[in-house]
Amino acid sequence: MDIQPKTKRFNENILSKYQIYNSIFITLPFDNISNTGVLMPLLKSECEKGFAKGLTPIEIIDRFFLKYQDTIDQKEQINLLFKFIQYIERQVVLFDAVEDAAFPITHNMDGKGTLRNAKEEAFSQNKKEALQQYLEDFKVRIVLTAHPTQFYPGSVLGIITDLTTAIENNDLVNIKKLLAQLGVTPFLKAEKPTPLDEAVNLIWYLENIFYHSAASIFNYIESNIYEGKEVNNEFVNMGFWPGGDRDGNPFVTTEITEQVAQKLRQTVIRCYYRDIRKLRRKLTFRKVSDIILEIENKLYRSFINPAEIIITHEEFSSKLLEIKELIVNDYQSLYLTELKDLIHKSKIFGFYFATLDIRQDSRIHHQVFTQIADHLINSDDQILPKNYHKLDELSQMKILSTVEGDIRSIDFKDELVVKTLGSIEAIKKIQHTNGEKGANRYIISNNQSSLNVMQVFAMLKMTAFKNDLTVDVVPLFETVDDLINSSRIMEELYSNEAYRAHVKNRGNQQTIMLGFSDGTKDGGYLMANWSIFKAKEELTRISRKYNIKAIFFDGRGGPPARGGGKTHQFYASLGPTIENEEVQLTIQGQTISSNFGTSESAQYNLEQLISSGVSNEFFDSAKNILNPEHRKIMNELAEISYKAYTDFKNHDKFLSYLEKISTLKYYAKTNIGSRPSKRKTSDQLNFSDLRAIPFVGSWSQLKQNVPGFFGVGTALLKFEEEGNFDKVVSFYNNSKFFKSLIDNSMMAMKKSFFELTRYMEKDPEFGEFWTLIYEEFLRSKRLVLKLANQSELMQNYPISKASIEVRESIVLPLLTIQQYALKKVQDLNAVENPDKDLLNVYEKIITRSLFGNINASRNSA
Repeated sequence: MDIQPKTKRFNENILSKYQIYNSIFITLPFDNISNTGVLMPLLKSECEKGFAKGLTPIEIIDRFFLKYQDTIDQKEQINLLFKFIQYIERQVVLFDAVEDAAFPITHNMDGKGTLRNAKEEAFSQNKKEALQQYLEDFKVRIVLTAHPTQFYPGSVLGIITDLTTAIENNDLVNIKKLLAQLGVTPFLKAEKPTPLDEAVNLIWYLENIFYHSAASIFNYIESNIYEGKEVNNEFVNMGFWPGGDRDGNPFVTTEITEQVAQKLRQTVIRCYYRDIRKLRRKLTFRKVSDIILEIENKLYRSFINPAEIIITHEEFSSKLLEIKELIVNDYQSLYLTELKDLIHKSKIFGFYFATLDIRQDSRIHHQVFTQIADHLINSDDQILPKNYHKLDELSQMKILSTVEGDIRSIDFKDELVVKTLGSIEAIKKIQHTNGEKGANRYIISNNQSSLNVMQVFAMLKMTAFKNDLTVDVVPLFETVDDLINSSRIMEELYSNEAYRAHVKNRGNQQTIMLGFSDGTKDGGYLMANWSIFKAKEELTRISRKYNIKAIFFDGRGGPPARGGGKTHQFYASLGPTIENEEVQLTIQGQTISSNFGTSESAQYNLEQLISSGVSNEFFDSAKNILNPEHRKIMNELAEISYKAYTDFKNHDKFLSYLEKISTLKYYAKTNIGSRPSKRKTSDQLNFSDLRAIPFVGSWSQLKQNVPGFFGVGTALLKFEEEGNFDKVVSFYNNSKFFKSLIDNSMMAMKKSFFELTRYMEKDPEFGEFWTLIYEEFLRSKRLVLKLANQSELMQNYPISKASIEVRESIVLPLLTIQQYALKKVQDLNAVENPDKDLLNVYEKIITRSLFGNINASRNSA
């Protein structure tokens, strides 16, 4: 399909509808909305004309008030700015709902990247049996995280869902009611959510979206690819971090972990109960109805008494299979399709719904284990030798691999020790109630050595599991140096007899997590992605050497700078040198609602991920193999980019620019997540303690998106100056991996708008630094367009491009207000005795302005 029909579909089904419903929104009978709605287009026009003329945000806002509101005082002006912010937030919600409603129209649900397309392509090439064999093992694991990038409260997400349905049905009466509801529903969260609140919010997606879409995928694969033959693979697994992710979050306790696990179990049982009630109305046959009634009663009692095991998953599954046998043999397979749908859901979700991962930082583990070792050394048990702390790492590993003991959280007083051991005890309890898959992974953030893994390995065994360790220990490698060292670390572990035996007991599989977010923050865009690619190759090679299958779990955020963007294209580009039987990745914040917020978008994006593995294995495989020339080019690009980014990061204005010019410090005030925005509570800004989300998000708010492009232009320029640019062009045209990197970088640049902050060019302190960023942006933009032979960014993705342009247009006044307030704060702080009340008001404007911009970008934090 060419560009014009896609653009036309966007204009007719999204842009036109948005304009119509926005005009209704303006005329709603609420004074604060209608007055704001009349003035909003005028402010937007002033922003567009003002930036075109090179005016500053201060000049644009002042001109607006002078032309249209010259009779109101400063207090009324500020009140109007707050109303504009609230109005724009709701415009973004409206556009979200319109775009979600049009998803099946703007996306080809049977086109490239869908299961139907993959099936037809494989069957036409006589690869049916090969595809079936491949899908017997391949699966996708979506891991929902509570990382704070979702700025919509639950009430607003509910309105979006209802508004989407009303727009799909062209229900104008209901649309007007929902728009009115939207106008008076608060967006601001008065208090930070607890980890349990975050879990409850995300369980909604499990219950209302993934429960149905994952089963639909299973049903399609079994019916159409396997042609009705029963398969044992689930294809889609769900993971869950809220309540289990302790890294930097002091509010996650053992009690919270257990409550979240119970909530997951209780919710999936409720889903099964609803389906069983529907089936009971259909399966009214002799013998069958009695079994159905028995299951229904037990599920109901299990739901209202979640702490009590009334029916096990094994019993539930066996009863469903018993019913299946009866209706196949005795009742002409009547309603078999409906029954199999529930059987498939039972296979996918068990009695756990999603695997609750436990995660903590290796530095915390080291502190904890040091205290445990001191306790054991000073006891009479002689579990550890007296000189343990003086031994080298290899000697300590040897001891930890065979250590036996019995330690409990109640034996200690230190809070960190109690929480860490408590989390291990919680895993054991959850496995008893929810099944082993309920919690069977312990992830070690910032993993820098094999000793980090063995410390957790020893704690797991001594605290709860002894010699029956039913937990995978998962190292997470994040920085460039850690990625380089990852294969050496894993070989040390594989060479350890006890750890190798543990891996064998776990099916000769080793899950290894790789962090895109911190990798980009540490090494820049190209180096982070290339380092992860090479690390995966080396980890695959080392694992295969020991007959172990490496399972890669990618810590991805929404934007390209954090491993996001068009993720399925990345997975479709991996070649045979990287193990790819599973795709595992984190999905967080507004990326959950934007990519998986409706049944259609969830099924489409899940199918894209599954098909990426199929595509990598069967189709276009020639473009997935990097030849020596490609590797040489990519190495050089990464090294040049890395140096440029490192020099930039080490610039003496880098941290102060973020601290004084950006919205970095305001993220902690938004109450969108339970986790602090920094790993340490120190007032001094330290780069290593800075989390990737506020780091990337702050650049996004500035509309500079540095982590998604900085260094790319400098690297490409080197090839252009040396007359070798044609080699990079050939690389781009013949490598899906490199093409996906450049295309995603284009997305980051498409969402940049340097006119917003051009006033900084003349700033005496930061002018030179701003210019440095802008020049790299211009360089990168020019050269990626030359590389891709395009005249404008994202030219080959017309619908995504059009969506970004509309969203950026909606929030332009919001960004102008934010910059206006930031400059006011800077000016007030520059005087000796600033008006603290006025300062507080402008800071509130900045904080409130974060919401709409993040929500509009959908994947910018």
